[in-house]
Amino acid sequence: MIAVNSYKNGLNRVKYWAPVLVWAGVIFSFSTDHFSAPQTSRILGPLLHWLFPDIAPEQVSLVQLAIRKLGHLTEYFILSALLLRAFHGESKYKASFRSMAWTLAIMFIYAVGDELHQSFVPNRTASIYDVMIDNFGGACGTLWMYRRLRRR
Repeated sequence: MIAVNSYKNGLNRVKYWAPVLVWAGVIFSFSTDHFSAPQTSRILGPLLHWLFPDIAPEQVSLVQLAIRKLGHLTEYFILSALLLRAFHGESKYKASFRSMAWTLAIMFIYAVGDELHQSFVPNRTASIYDVMIDNFGGACGTLWMYRRLRRR
């Protein structure tokens, strides 16, 4: 009976933590040269010119920047929601402030590590502003998931 419970606990951990690890890997892949500004502008620039033929180059640059920063916000919104979900699934209690604190701490460390990683990648730079955007997205994701889990 103990072996069955241990097996179920292991599957439960995988169920909650595998999405966190997969999403962390997605964020890591977005930090490579394949998703650098010069690479993504090859797609976004022509797309914007097709959608808006009279768009000025400055406007194209501004839209590309906005899309990239919204990407940061969204990535960490999702990461923090998945983290809080995983902590909640482990504890079998309603989401707590302690699990929120752990979520925000891990998300912050990952955001700093992500920017550090980018500092070693060609065509990428590390930015404290990106860490701030990441953390804002993470805080929003944490609050959203906390409210969602508290209703259950």
